Amino acid sequence: MRYAYLITAFVGVLIVSVFGFRGSTFTAPPIEVFPEWAFPGMRDQPKLRPQSESAFFADGRADRPIPANTVARGDFHADEALASGRDAAGNFVQGFPASLTIDDAFFARGQERYAIYCLPCHGAIGDGQGVTRAYGMNVPTYHDERRRGLAEGELYDIIVNGSQAGLMLPYADKLTVEDRWAVVAYVKVLQRAQLGTPADVTDADARRELGLP
Repeated sequence: MRYAYLITAFVGVLIVSVFGFRGSTFTAPPIEVFPEWAFPGMRDQPKLRPQSESAFFADGRADRPIPANTVARGDFHADEALASGRDAAGNFVQGFPASLTIDDAFFARGQERYAIYCLPCHGAIGDGQGVTRAYGMNVPTYHDERRRGLAEGELYDIIVNGSQAGLMLPYADKLTVEDRWAVVAYVKVLQRAQLGTPADVTDADARRELGLP
């Protein structure tokens, strides 16, 4: 019987030794995959962690503010009008920057991006009758007189920064500079299509396909 008590006590000590005291608070992981003695500097290397304090900087923050005029890698454009939609005087540009090639592929790209990011709210023809209308979102049409008169640069700015008057959020993180202009071009196509007349079709083959005399 005495041996049974000894064995029980031994097993108890063994379990506590292996698993530690349950519920105890550790200041460091009880098991280190890369122990400090074997890999010096792995745990205690000097570094600043995000959103931590730093006595080195005057403001006490480890995170440093982004320097002025910093441009994300790959997003720099020497053409100011291309990147901002404004001219040197700060006015919205009329038309499209000269560095863009406006062709069928450009319009097709705009149509594709529009279908992904714009159509759910603005609708297939830009009349504001997208699927979100059924959920109570009042999206304006592109085809009123004021919006038809918006400069291309202003439409570009709305894509980049969102609409201050409505619920539209910025799409600068979703569309590249060139794709933003392609969407602007397609919006202009949608606007022009609502005002088109048979007289605008001058190509003979196109008129024949449409059944026009």
